[in-house]
Amino acid sequence: GTPQKYDPTFKGPIYDRGCTDIICCVLLVVAIVGYVVVGVVAWTHGDPRKVIHPTDSRGQFCGQQGTPNEYGPAPPDRGVPGIPRGIRACSPPVSPSPTQICVSKCPDRYMTYLTAYGNAASLEYYRNFCTPEFKDSGKGPIEVLKDKECPAMLIPSTPLARRCFPAIQAKNGVIMVGNQTTYDDGQGHRRNVTELLEGAKKANVVLEARQLAMKIFEDYTVSWYWIIIGLVIAMVASLIFIVLLRFLAGIMVWVMIVMVILVLGYGIFHCYMEYAKLKGEAGSDVSLTDLGFQTDLRVYLHLRQTWLAFMIILCVLELVIVLLLIFLRKRILIAIALIKEASRAVGHVMSSLLFPLCTFFLLCLCIAYWASTAVFLSTSNEAVYKVFNESACPFSGQTCRPETFNTSNVTKLCPDAQCLFAFYGGETAYHKYLIVLQFFNVFMFFWLANFVIALGQVTLAGAFASYYWAFKKPDDMPAFPLFSAFGRALRYHTGSLAFGSLVLAIVQVIRVILEYLDHRLKAAENKFAKFLLSCLKCCFWCLEKFIKFLNRNAYIMIAIYGTNFCTSARNAFFLLMRNIIRVAVLDKVTDFLFFLGKLLIVGSVGILAFFFFTQRIKLVQDTAPSLNYYWVPILTVIVGSYLIAHGFFSVYGMCVDTLFLCFLEDLERNDGSAEKPYFMSQDLRKLLKKTNKGQPDA
Repeated sequence: GTPQKYDPTFKGPIYDRGCTDIICCVLLVVAIVGYVVVGVVAWTHGDPRKVIHPTDSRGQFCGQQGTPNEYGPAPPDRGVPGIPRGIRACSPPVSPSPTQICVSKCPDRYMTYLTAYGNAASLEYYRNFCTPEFKDSGKGPIEVLKDKECPAMLIPSTPLARRCFPAIQAKNGVIMVGNQTTYDDGQGHRRNVTELLEGAKKANVVLEARQLAMKIFEDYTVSWYWIIIGLVIAMVASLIFIVLLRFLAGIMVWVMIVMVILVLGYGIFHCYMEYAKLKGEAGSDVSLTDLGFQTDLRVYLHLRQTWLAFMIILCVLELVIVLLLIFLRKRILIAIALIKEASRAVGHVMSSLLFPLCTFFLLCLCIAYWASTAVFLSTSNEAVYKVFNESACPFSGQTCRPETFNTSNVTKLCPDAQCLFAFYGGETAYHKYLIVLQFFNVFMFFWLANFVIALGQVTLAGAFASYYWAFKKPDDMPAFPLFSAFGRALRYHTGSLAFGSLVLAIVQVIRVILEYLDHRLKAAENKFAKFLLSCLKCCFWCLEKFIKFLNRNAYIMIAIYGTNFCTSARNAFFLLMRNIIRVAVLDKVTDFLFFLGKLLIVGSVGILAFFFFTQRIKLVQDTAPSLNYYWVPILTVIVGSYLIAHGFFSVYGMCVDTLFLCFLEDLERNDGSAEKPYFMSQDLRKLLKKTNKGQPDA
C-alpha cells in the first residue's frame, strides 16, 4: 500500500488492504455463539424472582402465581413474608429457629404461644403465623415449639420490602416497639426492645434510603428539562472549545508555560525574603540535623536553612524548565501545530463527535447482556429437599420430593422422617458447572467490551487517517470518511480487533481473580501471601495500562496500513520509541489542554447550574423549580457535563494520536521528492522547513 510515485488520484495507503487475523475472527464468532447458547440455557433454567420476591424456608415464593403459596398462607395481593425467625436468618429475632413463613399480614400485637394456647380466640389469631403443617391436633405447647410449627412469640411489625420488621419507634428518646419497652421471649424471660435494634438497623437504613430516593425522584420530575438544557450547554461549550483550539492552542500552551515560570520565580523571591528576614533572629541558625524530627512542622519555618533549601530546590526546577524550553522549543511547536491540525480534521469529520454515542450504545448492550445472564445463572439453582429425622434412618440426608414423599417407602421405614427444604442447588451437570459458566460470562463481557472500544478507536483512526493521507485536503477525502472507516474495520480487521481485545481481556480477568483472592485473604495471617498478592496486583495493573497504550497505537497502524495486529503493534511501538521525546512532549501538552478544557466546561456549567437552581439569578428567579435538594440537579449537570466533555475530548485525543503517528510515518517514508511527497499540512512543512519539490502544496 506504500505509494512509489505521486498521483493526484491516490487516496493514501489506508485503502490497499486484505483480511487480517482470520483465526481470531473465527474464534470470536465461535465464542459469541457459545455466549448466546449460555445465555439461552441460563434464561431457560434461571428465575430472577428469587432475587426480587421473598420466599419461605422451603424456597416457595410468597403470593406469586404458580406457587403453593399463591392462595394459601399468602394471598396474591399480600405476599408478605411472615415472621422471620432466627437472628442469623433474618434481622428481627423472634425465636431460635431460622424458619420463615408466608403470611397475609404482619403481626400487630405482642403474644407468646404459651399465653395464646389457653385462649381460643388468641390461638386462632396465632395460627396465621404458624406453618401450613400446623393442625392443632392436640399437641402440647412444648411439642409444637419443638417441632417448630409455630413461633415462640409475636412482635408488632410493619411491612417493608415485602418483609415484616419490628415496629420500632422512639418516644422522648426511649426506644419502643408497640408502645412497650420490654417483651416476653416466649421462654419466660423479659427482654429489652433495644435487642431488636441491631437486627432492624439495616431495615431502617433501607426505609430512609427509600424516602430519600422518593424526594430525589420528585426533584428530577420538576427539573429534568433544565438538566437537559444544562447538558446541551455543556455540549455546545465542548464543541466551541475544540474549534477554538485551532486558534488558541498555541496561546494557551505558552501562557501556561510563562505562568509556571513566573510562579516559580515568585517562589524563589519569597524564599529569599524569608531567608533574609530571619537573619540575626535567635535560633534561626540552628541546622536541620541538629533540630531533628519535629511533629509540629511549623518549627521548621523559623529556620534559615529551611528557606535556603526551598530556594535551591525552586532554582533547580526553574533552571530545568528553562533548559527544557530551550532544547524542546521546536518539539513544543510541533505539538501545538498537530493539535491545531487535529482541530481542522475534526471540523472536516464532524460526524466523529457523535460516534461515541454508538460505542456507548454497544457497551450498554454488552453490560445488559452480561448482567441479565449473570442474574439468570445465579438463580438457576433449584430447591433441594432432603430427608430429616430424629431417629436412625437409612434415608437420612437423601434428596426427596415433597409431592410424593408421603406415599414413598421412606415414611413406612422411618415414620418420623420429614421431607424439608434444604437449600438452593442442583446435582445435574449444568448445576455442577455453574461457576464455570459464570466465569465464561465475565470473560466474554471483558472481551466484547474491549472489542467494542477497539472498534470505536480503529474507526475514528481510519477517518482521521483519511484526512491526513489526502494530498489535497479535504478534496481527496472520501465522501463519508467515518462510515468508510467503520466498514473497513468490520470487513477486514475484525480478527485483529478480536486479537487485541482478547489479550486485554485475559489480563483484566486475571486482575479480577487477584482481587477476589485478595478479598478472601484479608482475614489470613500469612503476610508473605499478602505481599506476593500485592506485587502481582501491581504488576498486572501496570501490564494492563501498557497493553491499552499498545493496543491504541496498534489500532491506528491497522487503520493506516491494514496490517495484522502483531505487525501493527510492533511497528507502532518502535516508531514511538524512535520519537520518544516527541511522544512525551505531545502527551503532556494535550493532557494539559484537555484538563484545562474539562475544568473550564465542567466548572462554568456547574457554577451556572448552582446559581440557577439556588435561585440566585434574578432574571430567572421565578423560573427555577422548587426542590427538596438543590444539589441533585447540580450534581447531575456536573457529572453529565464531565461525561460529555470527556466524550468530545476522547474523539479529539484519538485524532491527535492518529495524526501524530501519521506525521511520524510521513517523515520516515517520504522525503518531499516527486516520487515521495509529504502529506503533512503546509503549516507543518513550514515549521519543519520541508517542501514538496515539483508538486503543488495542499
